[in-house]
Amino acid sequence: MRVLAIEKELTPKKSPKSVYQKEASEIYRWYKAGKVREIFFAGRSRTAVILLEVKDEAEAKRIVRSLPLVRSRAIEFDIIELTPYDGLDRILER
Repeated sequence: MRVLAIEKELTPKKSPKSVYQKEASEIYRWYKAGKVREIFFAGRSRTAVILLEVKDEAEAKRIVRSLPLVRSRAIEFDIIELTPYDGLDRILER
């Protein structure tokens, strides 16, 4: 299952550099495990958007809760399950 995790900032203050380094290490760990497929910033807002490949929504939540910036309550993520697009069925006859 693919899931989008979209960051929401909770506290506008900057976290120490060490927290960002731990965040990068944790993201890299999940990337190496095949759970984080891609990670982006959304435009100028610099909001993090993570594409996860997981077995279910609970696993996605567990992964984002492991992130140091989430644990420190600086950010949280909205979790959105992605499903196959079937909108073309309304147009195309099959």
